[in-house]
Amino acid sequence: MKSLKLIVFSLVIALIAPAANAALPAVKLKNLQGKVVDTSKLNNNGKPMIISFFAGWCKPCKRELNAINEVYADWQDETGVKLIAISIDKAQDASKVKPMVDAEGWEYDILLDPNSEFMRALGIQQIPHVIIIDGNGKIVESRSGYTEGSEAHIIEKLREISK
Repeated sequence: MKSLKLIVFSLVIALIAPAANAALPAVKLKNLQGKVVDTSKLNNNGKPMIISFFAGWCKPCKRELNAINEVYADWQDETGVKLIAISIDKAQDASKVKPMVDAEGWEYDILLDPNSEFMRALGIQQIPHVIIIDGNGKIVESRSGYTEGSEAHIIEKLREISK
C-alpha cells in the first residue's frame, strides 16, 4: 500500500510540475490600439513578467492592480519586471477598458481577452488571477484572488527569481 501511495504521489507530481513550468499558450489578443499580439511571444527580454487577469466590474481586480500600481515603479527598478494586464471584459464592454485604465493611471501593457480564450488556455477559472513568469518564460507561480497586502508576496517571488 505504501508503494502504491508513492506511485500515485509521483504521478501527481509528474503531472503538476510541467504545468507550473509551462510556456504561455498561443492565443491572439489585441492591445488597446487594436494591434494583434500572440501571447506565446510575450516576454520581457530575460526579466520577469506578471500577467494579471482582470475585468472592469471586478472590484478585487481593481484593488490589486491599484495596489501594485503604487509600488510598480520601485518593482521595475529593482527587478526589471513588466506587468501585462489582461482584460476579460466582453467585446461589448471593450470600449470601456481604455477609459478605465486611463482613469486609474495604470502604466501596464493592456491586452483584451473578450472571450476569455487565453484565460481558459491557462486553466484559470476566476479573477483576479496573477501569473508570475521568470526571465526564461516559465510560469513560476499562478494564483487567484486578492486580499489587501498580498502584493507583498509578488515582490518576494520576483526577488527570488531575479537573483
